[in-house]
Amino acid sequence: MIRINKYLQEAGVCSRRGADELIRDGRVMIGGRVAQLGEKICVPDPGLHVCVDGKEVVWQEKQRILLAVYKPVGIVCTEDPREKDNIIDFLQYPERITYAGRLDKRSEGLILMTNDGDLIEQMMRGRNAHEKEYEVTVDRDIRDEDLEKMSQGVPIEIEVKGMVMTRPCQIKRRGDRSFNIILTQGLNRQIRKMCAHCGYDVVSLKRVRVMNILLKDLKPGAFRPVTDEEIQELMALMNA
Repeated sequence: MIRINKYLQEAGVCSRRGADELIRDGRVMIGGRVAQLGEKICVPDPGLHVCVDGKEVVWQEKQRILLAVYKPVGIVCTEDPREKDNIIDFLQYPERITYAGRLDKRSEGLILMTNDGDLIEQMMRGRNAHEKEYEVTVDRDIRDEDLEKMSQGVPIEIEVKGMVMTRPCQIKRRGDRSFNIILTQGLNRQIRKMCAHCGYDVVSLKRVRVMNILLKDLKPGAFRPVTDEEIQELMALMNA
C-alpha cells in the first residue's frame, strides 16, 4: 500500500507536493472516482486505473537514483520552470529527480539529488540533526571570539518564525578570513545571517559534505552517482 501522492511521484508525474495539489483540484481519478488526499492504493495491481486529467498513469517500481551534484553559483534550487536557472533544467538528467536540501543562488557546492521521496523526507527532518559541512570566506579578518560566539549559537531572524537561536555547531579556522562550519540544522540563509550577526559579509560559501557524502573533486556543474557503500552508511546514519 502506498499513498496516491507517492504513486504519482514514482510514476514521474510530479513531486508529492505537486500531486497533492492535483488531488485537491480534483484532477486525479482512481477507478473512475475522484481521489482523496492521503488515500492509499495497492501496487502492483493490473486492475488499478489511475488517471490525471483523463490520461492514465502507469506506475513502475523504480531503482533508487542518488547523485552527488556540484551546484555552481547562480543556479537556483527550484523545480519552477519559470526560473531560467533552475537546477532541474541545468542538470538535464534523463530521469525525474529532485533536490534534497537547498543551497541559495549565491552559494555553491554539494547538493544531493534523488528520485526517492522517502529519502528526501527523512533527510529534511530538522530534528534528526544531520551534519552538513561548509567552507566559508568572509570580507575581512575574522576574530577568534566571533568564531566562538557563532559556535555557541547566535540569534538570527527567520521568516515566519521570527528570532531563532542557532544550535551550537563546530567551527574550525582555515585562514584569516575563512573557516569550516558543521551545522545540524538548515535554517534559511543561516550561515550568512550568523556571519552578519557578528558583522561580516560572506564572500563565498561552499558546501563540501552532507552527512557521509563528500563533494570530493567534483567540478562545478558535474555530478557522480553515490556509491552503494555510501548509501549503506547514509541509511545507517539516518536510522541511528
